[in-house]
Amino acid sequence: MITVSETISTALPAGAAFDYLSAFEHTSEWDPGTPVVEKRSPGPVAVGTKYYAEAEFNGKRQPIDYVVTELGASSITLRGENKRVISVDTITVTPGPAGSSVNYTAKFTLKGIARLVEPFVKSRFQELAEPAVQGMKAKLDSLA
Repeated sequence: MITVSETISTALPAGAAFDYLSAFEHTSEWDPGTPVVEKRSPGPVAVGTKYYAEAEFNGKRQPIDYVVTELGASSITLRGENKRVISVDTITVTPGPAGSSVNYTAKFTLKGIARLVEPFVKSRFQELAEPAVQGMKAKLDSLA
């Protein structure tokens, strides 16, 4: 398993930050590695809400289907899967002294023969996280 975890501080209050981030369809607004995210379930975000996404990895777009598996007042967990990977993404927002703190943790389990290359691609997953985290901070700060 490959785990990537980053924490940022933002001027946006915790409630507003969580409202924005838990609407996972906004991901394409701040994560350049995920240019397509579409909500596929009607109504408000809830456990069971489904999303379709396209993530860019090594120059190729990979479709991935997500479902919300846990939803609390300040935390959301989504499970994404395609033929090559299972991703479990958790976003947790906590109040901070001048806004809020956001932790985004993604755990990737490669499937099939791809498991053999896991040690070699681990750093690539971390590289993809950096622009996403910078984009998240910039977007949240712009909403403050």
